[in-house]
Amino acid sequence: MKGIILAGGSGTRLHPLTHALSKQLLPVYNKPMIYYPLSVLMLAGIRDILVISAPDQVDTYRALLGDGEQLGISIDYIEQDEPRGIADAFVIGADYIGNDPVTLILGDNIFHGPSFSALLAEATRDVSGCVLFGYSVKDPERYGVGEVDAEGRLLHIEEKPSRPRSNLAITGLYIYDNEVVDITKNLGPSARGELEITDVNIAYLKQGRARLVDLGRGFAWLDTGTPESLLQAGQYVQVLEQRQGVRIACVEEIALRMGYIDAGACYRMGVAMGKSDYGVYLMDLASGRQQGQP
Repeated sequence: MKGIILAGGSGTRLHPLTHALSKQLLPVYNKPMIYYPLSVLMLAGIRDILVISAPDQVDTYRALLGDGEQLGISIDYIEQDEPRGIADAFVIGADYIGNDPVTLILGDNIFHGPSFSALLAEATRDVSGCVLFGYSVKDPERYGVGEVDAEGRLLHIEEKPSRPRSNLAITGLYIYDNEVVDITKNLGPSARGELEITDVNIAYLKQGRARLVDLGRGFAWLDTGTPESLLQAGQYVQVLEQRQGVRIACVEEIALRMGYIDAGACYRMGVAMGKSDYGVYLMDLASGRQQGQP
């Protein structure tokens, strides 16, 4: 399974914050935004990850994440010269995907909830078709919306419907078998001139090979595309981390608990961060003084 983080776009809704810096490099409380989607892919057991970003930002991502070796994973980078829709990731990344299935996550999406790693492990096992993730929202007309029957089978998908058939928004986390590359290339651009992810999902639905996993109550799905939502996401992470004494989306901790690195490597990364709370957390974690969780 390959993983892709789509970290392109111009982040216009966050101007002037994003005039010179990619949105996914902005802080969400105490860590860069891109740590959150990266942590999701790592929790899914994905160790080969592609970051797609604008040409003037790729070097900044590389400076932050390197080649992933320090986390026991492999990270590659590809430039997207201009935004052409979410599904463009499968065209840009076709050679990287090769013959493997792929999980795509949007770089400004944050997921957090109970047993998430187990849910991801099940969803990425023996993928045939596509797996989407639904989340109940009060304003479904702003999103792609999925309709399911009483047994949870996916019946219908519609992008930003004026009369939504359900309140299940389709989140920015998508799992596909290898056919997604050919399906995307054969669809062609929409009227907006973009490769729409909803069109890809509908193509799978027409084949009877799309399913929707309802993330359910008690789960948090946040996007960080506006100043208000960015602030709210930071406050959410702050409250949980300070109350529980753990770190959300701590990629070094996930690497340690997944067995990608050993305690010594985790400790050294903590030391390299100096006296920051994050660095102290990693050192305590590696020394057995911290009982955190991903």
